[in-house]
Amino acid sequence: MVEKAIPKVIPIRIDEGRGLTPSIGTHLLQPHGQTKDARGRTLRDLRISVTDRCNFRCTYCMPKEVFDQNYPYLAHKELLSFEEIARLTTIFSTLGVEKIRLTGGEPLLRKNLEVLIEMLAQIQTSDGKPLDLTLTTNGSILRKKAAALKAAGLQRLTVSLDGLDDAIFKKMNDVDFPVADVLDGIQAAQEVGFENIKVNMVVKKGTNDHEIVSMAKHFKGSGVILRFIEFMDVGSSNGWNMDQVLPSKEVIARINEVFPLESIEANYTGEVAQRWRYLDGTGEIGVISSVTQTFCHECTRARISTDGQMYLCLFANEGFDFKTLLRSGKSDLEIANAVMNTWSTRDDHYSEIRGLNTDTQSSNNRKVEMSYIGG
Repeated sequence: MVEKAIPKVIPIRIDEGRGLTPSIGTHLLQPHGQTKDARGRTLRDLRISVTDRCNFRCTYCMPKEVFDQNYPYLAHKELLSFEEIARLTTIFSTLGVEKIRLTGGEPLLRKNLEVLIEMLAQIQTSDGKPLDLTLTTNGSILRKKAAALKAAGLQRLTVSLDGLDDAIFKKMNDVDFPVADVLDGIQAAQEVGFENIKVNMVVKKGTNDHEIVSMAKHFKGSGVILRFIEFMDVGSSNGWNMDQVLPSKEVIARINEVFPLESIEANYTGEVAQRWRYLDGTGEIGVISSVTQTFCHECTRARISTDGQMYLCLFANEGFDFKTLLRSGKSDLEIANAVMNTWSTRDDHYSEIRGLNTDTQSSNNRKVEMSYIGG
């Protein structure tokens, strides 16, 4: 008997591009920002993936064994256009959304992204304030793009960097990309006026956790806010298991031994990072503890995938098809009601119910890949 081979390529869209149909309802309400989900959480943050492509092959996000040269990426016609993204963002802004984060994949690979940023920078919140417009990048082409991003109206940047040791960093990005070029991109962003840049380090126990203190030392006093993220079981292809998770409390303990820290209050309700500052006043760090100290109860985030599916959780296994609504002649009011109705049914709290066997995925519990909806 010949054993059936397991396919190496995992399709990025577990629903083949068509998610659940959002309910518009028969009685249309005026848009408002008071809609609560089933757990009493309001919608305040929207993460928009602008591309499913990336030039890195980080082992915890887009492992090379899955995302190889034969991987079926989305065709351009399947992506939301800039105009569609701007329209959807405008609708979400009438519903209480205050913060927009552009993600990917690697968002800077989306051609003419600064044009989209300029469009989004003109959109205001429901109380007439500018949106908090930010972007997450691996920094690989930030030197080339920083000035254009700033001129277009991007307010803040987050750069992913998983270590300073070149060998370790190249092992994690798996494309032989050097640390020096990412650091140069961060410097370029500072040169054009970006302030309070955040650097995110995913800590994978046994792989790069020995880099924690050296990362803290490097960015201490630089104006950059370093954040450490527990290795999470995002998607279905990164081979996650609990043994590779270093609890954030240990990250803080290691740094505190060398550079004394004290905890500080969150900037706003729902902030995912726990904040700490150096006692000598040379800056702050943060830890994001989705595995060991869950924050589902405060989550105010929704995600729009590269092709217009709305996901209610980073660990979701199905989305809601808003691209079809956008392209089928529905009015802004109808789409706004669809968003409110979708959010009101939300009961997602994956991190609170996470088991220890999520590294054994089945066809019934597969989660959407992070490269498709952003981190």
